[in-house]
Amino acid sequence: MPSMTSSKVSRWDQHGREHVVQVQKAGIQRQLTCRTCGWRKNAQFLPWLKAEEHLTEAHQATVDPAGG
Repeated sequence: MPSMTSSKVSRWDQHGREHVVQVQKAGIQRQLTCRTCGWRKNAQFLPWLKAEEHLTEAHQATVDPAGG
């Protein structure tokens, strides 16, 4: 069984609320889970882009806390 690693994509909305999508990796598969609404998606390719798209579309969260 492959080991699990995890990272996150976080963005803030226009009201200053943080929204986070957790990205868990096992082998080549990634599981995306939104901490705000519970949305889940499996993604093999570009999981961070899919997480950013969800945060933008579902929560209007577009401000990158890293400033990038």
